[in-house]
Amino acid sequence: MNANSKASANPDLTRFAWLSIAAAVATILLKGFAWWMSGSVGLLSDALESGVNLAGAIMTLAMLALAAQPPDEEHAFGHGKAEYFASAFEGFLILIAAALIAVASVKRLFSPQELTQVGPAILVSILAALINYAVARILFKVGRKHHSIALEADAHHLLTDVWTSCGVIVAIAAVWLTNWFWLDPAIALLVACNIVWTGWRLLARSAAGLMDSALPQEQHAKLTAILERYRERGASYHALRTKQSGSGGLVSVHVLVPGQWSVRRGHDLLHEIEADIHAELPHLEIITHLEPVEDPASYEGT
Repeated sequence: MNANSKASANPDLTRFAWLSIAAAVATILLKGFAWWMSGSVGLLSDALESGVNLAGAIMTLAMLALAAQPPDEEHAFGHGKAEYFASAFEGFLILIAAALIAVASVKRLFSPQELTQVGPAILVSILAALINYAVARILFKVGRKHHSIALEADAHHLLTDVWTSCGVIVAIAAVWLTNWFWLDPAIALLVACNIVWTGWRLLARSAAGLMDSALPQEQHAKLTAILERYRERGASYHALRTKQSGSGGLVSVHVLVPGQWSVRRGHDLLHEIEADIHAELPHLEIITHLEPVEDPASYEGT
């Protein structure tokens, strides 16, 4: 058996988790101040969700630091799956935030309350939403570039916070204009229902990763396109298997060549295939196995 592998680069992404922590602290202070000024249950719920953001960002930092550790004897394929724990934790916290918002909203729905200092409270809440939106865009960009589910989950969480803030701002403005005090908890309740969907998606994606789901279809298509190019040189392939593992992934493939080829020629071909794959998908670890195309045993157990 001839196996070749190449470890993927694992960049340090923890500085982006620190950015998320700083944004969470800033927005907690801003939204807490806005709630103190206005007495709005919507702003209280918004501040609670930012508290959840802070807990999620701290968890993301811890898991990114663990995922960045190099492989060792007990974890030969690295620690990339640690990111799925951060993603699942984020999803779970989002669901908790939705429940807290729903409880506070229902209570206020049956006991409407007049709001105070609405104008300044709205301005402070808008500033907090802008901070979250800017940080979320950065985390999305970096997370997708480096295939970090933890950073993407944190970005999703921040965007749900932005949508929460938008809903709360609309509710407070409507209450201000109409004196319909029930709008404040009603819109906060609708926002809670909306963010439940985001939390559920994060939990489902984390579960899929922990169950060794295959690489996304786009990446799989790139793999097969690269392998197909080698058919013109007398090489084919089968038993292509992939799995996602946090910001990295694993590819295993059997390459079939004419039996009369020398070991050196086959080895050079595998090395070239791996180089081509890494040029397109540098985050992957690749395991190749060379087999003679004429031997029926090459196709057994695959």
